[in-house]
Amino acid sequence: VQFQPGQDFQAHYHNIMEENFHILQGKIDIVVDGEVHTLSAGDFIHIEPGEVHYVNNPYDEPIVMVSTLAPFQEVDKVEVENPTY
Repeated sequence: VQFQPGQDFQAHYHNIMEENFHILQGKIDIVVDGEVHTLSAGDFIHIEPGEVHYVNNPYDEPIVMVSTLAPFQEVDKVEVENPTY
């Protein structure tokens, strides 16, 4: 997955799936239940079902990362309109 500078996606959570991000290149902010995790190349984060998360690239460089979802469910994304952070 690539995120360009300024790119993000809406806060959401999964009921069943766990999500993992492994950063290959660049730097990114991943917010999990209101806590900002700034990750760089080589870093990894695991997100449990029910944890609201949001990804944002406020930096000047593109980011390259691997994202995995398991056990995969076609429809298991609940968007959060106004997260409290």
